[in-house]
Amino acid sequence: MKIAHQIACFFLLAASAAIAAPKAANKPASKGLPRYGMAVYSDLCVHPESGEFGGQRISVQRFAEVDTVIYEFTAGGLSWPIVASDVNIDPLGKQMYFTLQLEHEERTVSGKFADNGDTLVLDGGYCGQADVPARLKKMRDFGRDAPVCKPCPAPKPAPVEPEDEAPARPAPAMPHEAPVKQAAPSPQQA
Repeated sequence: MKIAHQIACFFLLAASAAIAAPKAANKPASKGLPRYGMAVYSDLCVHPESGEFGGQRISVQRFAEVDTVIYEFTAGGLSWPIVASDVNIDPLGKQMYFTLQLEHEERTVSGKFADNGDTLVLDGGYCGQADVPARLKKMRDFGRDAPVCKPCPAPKPAPVEPEDEAPARPAPAMPHEAPVKQAAPSPQQA
């Protein structure tokens, strides 16, 4: 009886593993930021003419209790690190936003993770152009020199509004008709 029990348990375990295996194989791997650990995203570069830094660096720390972000940017020189508040990363690790306090001004930075979490694409504002996103690559070699800054892309020309071919007629001095017509009196009012 004991051997029959062991064989039945073995077959039950094997059947459970066989049923669960296709589901585990079909489940897509997470393509965003890992749930735990630290990642640093940066587009810091050196301007060849002046030798000053340009760009920004975002350090994301993910713990079981809370996610934190440390933000650095350049304004002539590299800024002091700013600890962000209100850090929100979606459960799949595909997008995030956080809030910064910059000189009496509150600013929200948002972006999406691309390339399996290897790139952080920030929403707009790159090179002073609202429609161009900044792409920050995940840093892996912290000992390498910063690359040379690339020139900003040329701004897109503003769309030209078509001009009317016919000249606008001047408004008459005395209109012949009131701009709003009065409603006909209803039978009850008459």
